[in-house]
Amino acid sequence: MSTSFTRRGFLGLTSAAALGAGLSACTGGGTSTGGGATQAASNNLRLFTYEDDSTIGLLKAQVKKFDEQNGTTTTVDSLPGSGAAVYPDKLRTELLGGKGPDVWRIWGGQIGSPFAKAKQALDLSKYYDKYGWDSKLNTTAISGMTFDGVKSGVPFVQLGLGAWYNKSLFAKAGVSAPPTTYAELEALNDKLVAVGVTPCGLGGKYGWDIMRLFEYLLEHTSGPELHDKLLTGAESWDRPEVVEAFTLFKKWQDKKWLPQGALALDPSDVEPWYVQGKTAYTIAGQWTEAGAILAAKKSPAGFGNFELPTDKSPARHSGFVEGYMVNAKTGNADKAAALIDFIVQPAAQKAMNITASTVKGAEPDPKSLPLSAEWSQKYGKNGFYTIQDQAFPKKQADQYFSVQSDLLQGKVAPDAASKKMQEIISAWAKS
Repeated sequence: MSTSFTRRGFLGLTSAAALGAGLSACTGGGTSTGGGATQAASNNLRLFTYEDDSTIGLLKAQVKKFDEQNGTTTTVDSLPGSGAAVYPDKLRTELLGGKGPDVWRIWGGQIGSPFAKAKQALDLSKYYDKYGWDSKLNTTAISGMTFDGVKSGVPFVQLGLGAWYNKSLFAKAGVSAPPTTYAELEALNDKLVAVGVTPCGLGGKYGWDIMRLFEYLLEHTSGPELHDKLLTGAESWDRPEVVEAFTLFKKWQDKKWLPQGALALDPSDVEPWYVQGKTAYTIAGQWTEAGAILAAKKSPAGFGNFELPTDKSPARHSGFVEGYMVNAKTGNADKAAALIDFIVQPAAQKAMNITASTVKGAEPDPKSLPLSAEWSQKYGKNGFYTIQDQAFPKKQADQYFSVQSDLLQGKVAPDAASKKMQEIISAWAKS
């Protein structure tokens, strides 16, 4: 997902503060509505996003250029920090209340799907034809924003998640190269703890960040075929492979391979810790090079990345797609589509430091983003499993996060957690 501390949300408001910021943003600039009649056309647009403070200025600068060229006035509102835990609900509330934005940023999968199925998002097929997006954008990414055959979004980011690490802290632990097996990863963690370094920086607030560890462990214990079936409800979660993944998840906390009190930590605070030297590595996407390393004015040469070893074939990592949707009730559909087309031009993508762009011609520059380019070259063609807070609808994702939390707090055992997950996924699959 771009340079933003996405999700999957990236910089730190508390949930209450983030919601307050979003509510105040509703009062300005909006001309479109998600309910009732379509609004009359105007030159005023509103774009809603979840860019963090370190990247929002780059987006606003490109939007300003668009406005200057097209005679429009676009208000950009952002709700950073909470990711999929708050942003989709806030957006849905706006749309149902008739104050929705003309354009909004959103993840694919089961997060973007409800807006398409409720027909709150415009069918963009004619704009795909008009602007030639089918030939300009990654086809796999387009499929991630296509729902029931309808192109409801324009993807501009396709991201893979891996481990991003501080080379000096690895060296302190006597480690000269990244692990290539899961056993080597556990051994690395023990070596880091032995020299007083917390291995993996993840925060449990909102659920989605620490989830990145569990989904990796599930890929390790289950393998690609079973993992994919678990995500769709085609196989039961009440099984040994899932119990083993939950057991390892608890092990990571108990052995202090995660920060103390991880469940209460805000991801936007914790993710940059590997850059600050507080943790050795984090699980993130290419956005972290610009959003954490370069933002801290550090040299990328002091850091590295690697695909978390699963011991399974084919090797995969967590991944997701993000893009823009247009309000089906906007009176400014043509201008909104033109704005998106402007944003997905190679020049705009490069100006915004998008580190995993779906736009042909906007691949990361090895000179300015060497680590992002390295990731793309080494792992970009590997398959990915759908990141789990995008694989499930919001309700099931929230329930899943509660199971994670209960497990790490010792309220449920791994076998009970797997049974509870089966109840959650079974109820979703039946519905």
